[in-house]
Amino acid sequence: MLAALGSMTIPLATALLLLLLRIRSGYWVILSSFASLICGGLALQTAMQDGTVHIALGGWSAPLGIRFEINMLSSLLLSYTALIHLLVAVYAARSRHSETRHSDYWPLSSLLHASLGALWLSRDLFNWYVTLELLGLGAVAMIALAGRHAYPAALRYMLLSLAGSLCYLLGVALLYGRYGALDIGLLGSMTVDDATTRIALLLITLGLMTKGALWPLHMWLPDAHSRAPTAVSALLSALVVKGPLFILWLVWSRIAPADFAISIGPLFAIAGILALIGGGWSALRTPWLKRLVAYSTVAQLGYALLALGLLLHWRSVILSVALWLFVLAHGLAKVSLFLAAGEIQGTLGTKRVWALKGASQTMPVATFAFALAGFSLVGLPPSGGFVAKWVLLQPLLAEPGNWPWAVGVLLGTLASAGYVFRVLALTFNRAETNQPNHRPDLFAQWLAMLPALLVWAMALLSEPLIFWLTVVSD
Repeated sequence: MLAALGSMTIPLATALLLLLLRIRSGYWVILSSFASLICGGLALQTAMQDGTVHIALGGWSAPLGIRFEINMLSSLLLSYTALIHLLVAVYAARSRHSETRHSDYWPLSSLLHASLGALWLSRDLFNWYVTLELLGLGAVAMIALAGRHAYPAALRYMLLSLAGSLCYLLGVALLYGRYGALDIGLLGSMTVDDATTRIALLLITLGLMTKGALWPLHMWLPDAHSRAPTAVSALLSALVVKGPLFILWLVWSRIAPADFAISIGPLFAIAGILALIGGGWSALRTPWLKRLVAYSTVAQLGYALLALGLLLHWRSVILSVALWLFVLAHGLAKVSLFLAAGEIQGTLGTKRVWALKGASQTMPVATFAFALAGFSLVGLPPSGGFVAKWVLLQPLLAEPGNWPWAVGVLLGTLASAGYVFRVLALTFNRAETNQPNHRPDLFAQWLAMLPALLVWAMALLSEPLIFWLTVVSD
């Protein structure tokens, strides 16, 4: 219990310390992330032994108090968040091409870390609103660290995020006015399928899809992720967009009336298929490297949206497992892709895809990291992306009538392969090699390689991961 709370409070204390003392050194954040990772691991071990634990903050029970829930999924997400922050913090502190080495990135990243920790543990609709606002404001400020050219993207993100917050808060107010409770455990036992509940859930969904850049409400993501500093892009793609998805999953699986959830599930699934195709097509067409990686986030979130829709429609536990396997595999792959892309851009001095010709000879480690992470997005075995896709396809292939969903997954796979191999074909083009005067940062390239190796190592841990996620989802 204390370990789970420590995984949230350590980065919060670090953010306050850095702000008060005006320290802009990354080593404090590295130590904080490492300590948070240890706490997350201890919390996961405790959850495996004791099962789900509930904490009433301040000793006040629901409906007056705020409840934290510590289970294997929340503990796993705490560990995952700390690991991503640790990897990105080391990159931001050590890379020669880091744009955030001596900036306000450090307290902001710690605040982002603490906000996510509170989000994973909370089970209260209004407390989620608070964590989403902290998350969004911190993300906007971190995008603006890139300078004046990033201000329009940061402003667009802020305005759309605020619009999403208003929708979410209006939906929460409707639920509170109807049932007098905000705790999802209480709401799950009280909700009925009436007009007020439906409108409230649809407003909450609209707000969460906007803040999570889920298709078709992803308009802010490509500019924000591509214009942000490399370390910020990695955190946004791997972590920030996953918070609203987590809340969306809990709202529809624990609060929504069963019949309404079953009827709305196909709409989520269709949106997921369209995200796979539309995001993949945009990634294929863009001339900018980081924008290509950003559009692939839109596409890859389609798998999670497809799994969410089908698990609501079929009430299938295995699809909930597939959803969270996609989240974990996608996050690790995206950190690797953005760090590798940042190193390639910083070394070659260009942001365009066509300028990558021969990059495999100048920067073989970064190119290989990009390839490994990209192959996981495609779903090549035995990567984490393959494990997630295999779990997703099992119920799709079990019945002949499910073939349209399987075709959608196939189209998404082909689109992923198209934009990944588009980059790799250029990097391995020996006809036009890069100039020999470039000085790559080998340490930073290996940092980009590490999460790519971890996503492939997920196959070795697939059995316990599937077991843990099945227990939580059941």
